[in-house]
Amino acid sequence: MTDASISRRPLQVRLATPRGFCAGVDRAIQIVERALEKYGAPVYVRHEIVHNRHVVDRLRNLGAVFVEELDECPTDRPVVFSAHGVPKSVPAEAERRALFYLDATCPLVSKVHVEAERNFSAGRQIVLIGHAGHPEVEGTMGQLPEGAVTLIETPEDAERFEPREASNLAYVTQTTLSLDDTAEIIGVLKRRFPGLPDPHKEDICYATTNRQEAVKRVAEQCDLVLVIGSPNSSNSVRLVEVARRAGARMAQLVDDASVVDWGWFDGVQTVGITAGASAPEPLIEALVAAIAERFDTDVVEDSGARETVTFKLPRVLSES
Repeated sequence: MTDASISRRPLQVRLATPRGFCAGVDRAIQIVERALEKYGAPVYVRHEIVHNRHVVDRLRNLGAVFVEELDECPTDRPVVFSAHGVPKSVPAEAERRALFYLDATCPLVSKVHVEAERNFSAGRQIVLIGHAGHPEVEGTMGQLPEGAVTLIETPEDAERFEPREASNLAYVTQTTLSLDDTAEIIGVLKRRFPGLPDPHKEDICYATTNRQEAVKRVAEQCDLVLVIGSPNSSNSVRLVEVARRAGARMAQLVDDASVVDWGWFDGVQTVGITAGASAPEPLIEALVAAIAERFDTDVVEDSGARETVTFKLPRVLSES
């Protein structure tokens, strides 16, 4: 179908609120930007600072060099650890090599690390609910000795899990999971192990929770939901899944407006738009503008939770 054939047809656009950057992502990006300002380029970053192609490309253009391991970093330049957190072996290696490093781990991920260590110190076997291979999961598992943490990804994993001592368990979760999927897994574990204690505070972060609740509200009223985010962004992929379950006829993950298939809009009267926690607001604005070029749009802002959380930067970056 050509753009002309759908020109100016009425279309309601519903914007989920909150959407886009969270406090942890904002802090991580600022750490790289401030490091570049203070120390000059290049600044090395272990792993993508956050999972968004546009953010990474912009920082690369400013002088950030993204690497996967510390052995790719010279000893005379700063290195930043990503927002997802790192195993304890990484700062230990940095100190061994006398690297100057800045830790951009989201404080809410660090909270999960502390919770896992506290339970391990109390002699409990740790269950981590999360996705294998995700850097946050690797970072959390890497806080403790090998074999101390058992990863559970699905309800089936939870059914098969055989602990060393059923009465001496604790669980933590990845911060960017689906609320509903995680609740299902925890439900299985609690049915099998009734004494399983909850973390002191919910591990799935406020931003993940707020964005999933917002997309649920929007998806119930939409034929199509577009989620702006990169494919390796866990929280963005979860938003697509949540939108589909909440009733949207179709939900798609898009890096930006340029990859939208306008055929998706066939028969669509209402489209919802949200963005993962690592997607910048200009991408949302560009998508709304691209839709407005093709349709007679009525843009409605959802009334969702107001986020006022901020996290401090490392002191060394605020010193003159």
